[in-house]
Amino acid sequence: MIQHPGILALLLASFLVSLLLVGAGWQGLRILHGWDLKSGSEGQLDLERRTYLVSTLVPFALVIHFLSLFLFIFTADNLHTQFVGAMCAAGSLAVNPFGYPALLANIAVCLVAGMWLILHRADTQGYDYPLIRPKYTLLLGLVPLVLLETWLQTRYLTGLKADVMTSCCGSLFGHGRQGFAAELAGLPPRTMQPAFWATFMLLGLAGLVFLRSRKGARLFALLSLGFLLMAVASLISFFCLYIYALPSHHCPFCLLQREYGFVGYPLYGSLLGGGITGLGVGALAPFRTRKSLVVTLPGLQAKLAWTTLALAALFTLVVGIWMAMSPLRL
Repeated sequence: MIQHPGILALLLASFLVSLLLVGAGWQGLRILHGWDLKSGSEGQLDLERRTYLVSTLVPFALVIHFLSLFLFIFTADNLHTQFVGAMCAAGSLAVNPFGYPALLANIAVCLVAGMWLILHRADTQGYDYPLIRPKYTLLLGLVPLVLLETWLQTRYLTGLKADVMTSCCGSLFGHGRQGFAAELAGLPPRTMQPAFWATFMLLGLAGLVFLRSRKGARLFALLSLGFLLMAVASLISFFCLYIYALPSHHCPFCLLQREYGFVGYPLYGSLLGGGITGLGVGALAPFRTRKSLVVTLPGLQAKLAWTTLALAALFTLVVGIWMAMSPLRL
């Protein structure tokens, strides 16, 4: 199965991203060790030139990774016909022990990578490289996470065998089953529905307070993460039921299929994007007093906050429309 175009593209992308980030991480280590902006030495000038190299390599690599996450999900869903018992990506990812860890590692890398890109954007708006140390410290933490994700994804993709018996999504996300997925599916809709709407309203309120007063950035970031987690749990608990119009179908992966208009892609894209921008508001909060960022950083935080609210509203609007149009009533 390694000759499948999606698998080949994913393996190539993961190794390319790992290679670029390892090289960038080595340059970042050198920059952290020798950086002294007050020095006019030749070594300092060389480090400043190296920052431009890293600023080119890392965003390019991270964009590739963001795209490869959705390619990974699409490929897993596309491969389900090769495995006995699989009906969607849920079964494909369960073919071997590395499928779901690889997916979670992909998502974790995207969240951390998003934080790095936001710090990098803020750093470029200062005239004195104000975030050079936190930015490269985060990069050094990102490198081993990317290497772990590459290893997990490679083990998963190279370990796929055709005609292997696997679990269907009904067994993974069904009531009465064991496992974390089944527990999410078993969360009562009567409890989850008000909890979701309350989380959405709290996020909106915290966002408006922050935009008006520029206070509460960390609370807004925490609520953004809380909304992401609550939205995923609610999607499995009850949103899926309305979309499928079936009271027992909780699979979050069938949403990626043509029968449901590929609605999963905008839903998951808005959640991931909103989580990154929301966390970014909090990540920038400690640096608002930096002299070179006093003017520009509040505006960047405001853009991130508006983006978070817009993406949360998009997710809520899409699932709200499906709920209103669905013949199912819980």
